[in-house]
Amino acid sequence: MKVIPIVGAAPESGACSEPGPVRKSDLPLTRREFLRGSGILTGTLAASSVLASLAPSQSWAVELGTLNQGEGEALMKMGRTLYPSAKLQDAVYALLAKDLDADAAKSPDALKQLREGCAELDKAAGGSFASAGAAKQLEAVKSLESSPFFATVRGKCITSLYNNEMAFASFGYEGASYDKGGYITRGFQDLKWLPDPPKTASPPSGR
Repeated sequence: MKVIPIVGAAPESGACSEPGPVRKSDLPLTRREFLRGSGILTGTLAASSVLASLAPSQSWAVELGTLNQGEGEALMKMGRTLYPSAKLQDAVYALLAKDLDADAAKSPDALKQLREGCAELDKAAGGSFASAGAAKQLEAVKSLESSPFFATVRGKCITSLYNNEMAFASFGYEGASYDKGGYITRGFQDLKWLPDPPKTASPPSGR
């Protein structure tokens, strides 16, 4: 099986990039050998997804340097519980675990908080949080809503899940248009995920 590690996909926290049109070569999915890490998250892109048509393989992998696989999977599932989206593949939620893992590598306190938080998720789920059903996962996450761990993961979701090229491709965002002459001649009317507005929504043309 060909495996695609996802590396360097999420910008630094607080960064807001303005990418151009997403091409296959732009996606942060490159084929290389696994590095030695504490844990590795793997999965497969849905064959019908936008990412599957852009990535060189449907298989993906994310290396964790500090957290183990179970903790990474728990953080992925917590991210999907907090910000569920049918458009986002698990590969995107894996970027959340990777970014939190990077923070843990820099701070013993952050590592302690994440490990204890994941253990609390398992305890609240009555076993493996990552393997629990959606209802049980939601219940477990809500039970930790007042904890610093909850705040840490929720805060990281904003940049990790939405400010990366895979998310842009999934939602059809093509990036800034000003330097390309605007959208008037390049997709101004190509919106597909909302119904066409009624004619009464626009004022008369004056002609």
